[in-house]
Amino acid sequence: MMLCKLSLKNIKKSIKDYAIYFFTLILGVAIFYVFNALDSQTVMMDVSSSTEELIDLMMTLLSGVSVFVSFILGFLIIYASRFLIKRRNKEFGIYLTLGMSKRKISIILFLETLFIGIISLIVGLGIGVALSQIMSLVVANMFEADLTKFAFVFSKSSCIKTIIYFGIMYLLVMIFNTLSISKCKLIDLLNGAKTSEKIKLKNPILCIIIFIISAIVLGESYHMVAFDVQALQDVKDIMKPIIMGVLSTFFIFWSLSGLILRITMSMKKIYYKGLNSFTLRQFSSKINTTVFSTTVICLMLFITICLLSACLTMKNSMNANINELAPVDVNFKTNMNMDIYYDHYKDYGYNDAQIKNSHLTVIEMFNVFDFDITKYLKEYIEVNTYATPDLTMNHTLGSKLEIIRTSFPFLAYDTKEPIMKISDYNKVARLYGIKEYSLESNEYIIVADFKSMVEIRNVALENGETINLFGHTLKPKYDSCQDGFVEISSNHINTGIILVSDDVIDENYLIQNHLIGNYITTDKEEITDIENSINALTKDHKVSEYLLPSGSTKLSIKEATVGLSAMVTFIGLYLGVIFLISSAAILGLKELSESSDNKQRFRMLRKIGTDEKMINKALFRQIAIFFALPLILALIHSIFGIMFAMKILEVFGNEQLLPSIIMTAIFIVIIYGGYFLITYYCSKNIIKERY
Repeated sequence: MMLCKLSLKNIKKSIKDYAIYFFTLILGVAIFYVFNALDSQTVMMDVSSSTEELIDLMMTLLSGVSVFVSFILGFLIIYASRFLIKRRNKEFGIYLTLGMSKRKISIILFLETLFIGIISLIVGLGIGVALSQIMSLVVANMFEADLTKFAFVFSKSSCIKTIIYFGIMYLLVMIFNTLSISKCKLIDLLNGAKTSEKIKLKNPILCIIIFIISAIVLGESYHMVAFDVQALQDVKDIMKPIIMGVLSTFFIFWSLSGLILRITMSMKKIYYKGLNSFTLRQFSSKINTTVFSTTVICLMLFITICLLSACLTMKNSMNANINELAPVDVNFKTNMNMDIYYDHYKDYGYNDAQIKNSHLTVIEMFNVFDFDITKYLKEYIEVNTYATPDLTMNHTLGSKLEIIRTSFPFLAYDTKEPIMKISDYNKVARLYGIKEYSLESNEYIIVADFKSMVEIRNVALENGETINLFGHTLKPKYDSCQDGFVEISSNHINTGIILVSDDVIDENYLIQNHLIGNYITTDKEEITDIENSINALTKDHKVSEYLLPSGSTKLSIKEATVGLSAMVTFIGLYLGVIFLISSAAILGLKELSESSDNKQRFRMLRKIGTDEKMINKALFRQIAIFFALPLILALIHSIFGIMFAMKILEVFGNEQLLPSIIMTAIFIVIIYGGYFLITYYCSKNIIKERY
């Protein structure tokens, strides 16, 4: 009972000093609960079957991510407990001096950890339950669920899961604390507070050389990921700039730890102004011994910024693309004249009957299944695409082929180019509300919207490369690709369609028929019924002999897009916020530990007449520099990291990059800035003179 009272008294006494520890535990519990409770919201119940499948997939992925998150939080909690023990070394030494056994001290720590765990779980779960209600509205909005059925929900399964995961973490902390106390010696505990890090002045010449080399290596890694992406063909190629970046980051911090004090010491007016000399020596002492941890924190912040920016951009761009790239309700297609390329289609698994019966249009193919698709459409068009082995990328790139092949060896240059009559494309353009084109009989146009392919094709078009098609020699009308597409999608996936004059086309090379149109209804339930009827056709026995038309509908694209963007957003937010919290918490705990060790130094400042305002100002600057240093380099890393991410994800578009960066900045300011302020006020409380 006495030990229990002592544990509670210690917690109450130390609550201000350990605010970061409590804040991190509570925040970790709340976030863990929120992201594991997403599937329990009633607003998500009234959705389509396909959306339900997407939600199930999202929750499966989030469960896997939660395991990874638990390892991060577990490490963070154990790391924080080390600070707690170090902070109280003298207290434990006094306990031993007074005759208390190590076993009883271990029991005190056990009880404190237990009480802290219970308190953080209760408070964290309370905050998590409240936040999950807000999150449910966000999820409902993303999945376009029925908000009229919204009700307060408590996720029992998520609560149990949170208690189990954090219970294991606290158990590990208890074991760690017990082992730490059992290994401690009385003399070490009593003198622990007197130990301090010595300032080791490194050779400035060596530091300058290493800094320059590291900056050059880092610059090269930036160039590889931002401006030479095409050279990164496999995992080995990608790992090279990553390793270069990690090592150069470490050595930059190592060299800076030896240069900052040297440089400022040479600047007499700055160094001797106020308490700058004290602040800089404190900082130099700290950075000397924390190069590795500062590197890790910098890289975690870098990952956070890139992850949040890329995920939010992807989500925003995908949602914005739907209306632009899916302007109609249906876009069906069927393969035609497959017997011309019998061996090719046979290799892809088509049977002889399907190849033989591939002379029907989309409408005719639906009629085979006794399904009149046209009665469900208020407007529609039929267009064709063509292809010939005499026109591949090898031909369209012309004299620039070898130059392009050197930079982009992974492209399938033997693939037949899709060809379309200009009249057919203009039918599509009028229905889509996009630009129409005109052509002379000796001209061609390439329409494309996939950025990387546009850049590749423009090299040939700028050179005026001619093509030979069906006995006609054609020159490009424009020196660049024109924006356009035929098949609806959620992303910019059109790698190129060759538009030619109608009189150039040889009908014998027809390979696809397209049916594009809008439904007679705009009611979502009615559209769902129509599409369910189409999907049910696959159960017909004729499927083995005939090919059901493939393609996309605006509704299916929208549901898939919403589902994918939701998964990307939630997983990105989950990991990003956890990384951000971990980085800030480690920095904060290091600074608090430093403040605890340096109480005597601040006491000496007071004895020589330094007023409290100057001391607090010096402390603020010291903590600000410590927090800013890894963040600044992380921001520089992120500029090029985001450029790389946008290159990889350019199919989704990056028009929404700025709002995503702003949102990421808000997260950093709130969480990272919040930890900075808590660290400052807790440090101020630690060094405060007690009367």
